[in-house]
Amino acid sequence: MRRLLKKRSRKAGLPPGTPVHIGERRSETTELRLVHYEDGALERRQIAAVEEALPYLARPGITWLHAVGAHDAERLKRLEQLGLHPLVIEDILNTDQRTKFEDYGEYAYLVLKMLSDGTEDAIEIEQISIVLGKNYVVSVEEGPSGAFASVEALIDKDRARVRQSGADYLAYLLLDRVVDNYFIVLERLGERIDALQDELVSGPGPQTLRLLHHLRRETLVLRRSVWPLREVIGGLERERSALIRPETAVYLRDVYDHTIHVVDTIETFREVLSGMLELYMSSSTNRLNEVIKVLTVIATVFIPPTFIASVYGMNFRHMPELDSPWGYPVTWLAMLGLGAGMLAYFRKKRWL
Repeated sequence: MRRLLKKRSRKAGLPPGTPVHIGERRSETTELRLVHYEDGALERRQIAAVEEALPYLARPGITWLHAVGAHDAERLKRLEQLGLHPLVIEDILNTDQRTKFEDYGEYAYLVLKMLSDGTEDAIEIEQISIVLGKNYVVSVEEGPSGAFASVEALIDKDRARVRQSGADYLAYLLLDRVVDNYFIVLERLGERIDALQDELVSGPGPQTLRLLHHLRRETLVLRRSVWPLREVIGGLERERSALIRPETAVYLRDVYDHTIHVVDTIETFREVLSGMLELYMSSSTNRLNEVIKVLTVIATVFIPPTFIASVYGMNFRHMPELDSPWGYPVTWLAMLGLGAGMLAYFRKKRWL
């Protein structure tokens, strides 16, 4: 079962800015990939340390440093050489951060939540950290998800918009890729909800209730991940950073619209699942009432015969019907007649 809160006990007592990894180790090593491009040139390579990226920052063009694996505190601590605050390094290593945007003047720090379908139909959450500078972008993901392969493909194809745009446009592409992935997760979640609706109508069982609670938990995870992003992008539009150019802000508004769409869809799923839970409880109560009604009718029909049988089962010597040759069949007819009469009365009253 997924933990809703990651352990922070290893941070207790340490001074602010201490680089300590909090979260799951999702890769064996921390890999660093560097992409440097300008209008007519592109260079891409694997690097062993952050220091190898520093000469590229002094050159014209845009430098993108992408780290896969957020558990290597020693290697990621060297991002301070780019001028990053120690608290930013601490937040990158702490993968339990809330989605947020912080403007430090010379650079900006953005935390996102990448969602994907994991094992056992559970939604996997991965923290994406993005640092936007004037001519560089640093992105850190927890594991090798391959989420930004499409962004690298756009740069490789030498499209004019990517090569001629600034670092803010590259940061937008990464943000847009994360938001687009939300729609993939929502589509699959919607398919599971539709299948559950059919099962709920045809014949729900205990497994239906377990799956219903599981889906409600998944929508809660989605809401916690997406809802803050709406506030972050909305804040970027109201208080635009100096690092984001007006032509890039137009694309951010488009991402904001997509985020609103995602939030609305999640709220719709939550309402549908709440209604399904009420329907399940109502149908379970109706089935229980039907069973109780049948048992009540059976008990009521057998009460008069039981009373007659108990009367004639008393061991008294002077009972007038005991000597009658018709006593036994008459008693049977009376018991059967009372039972049939009660059943007919129940049907007339539409209790059956």
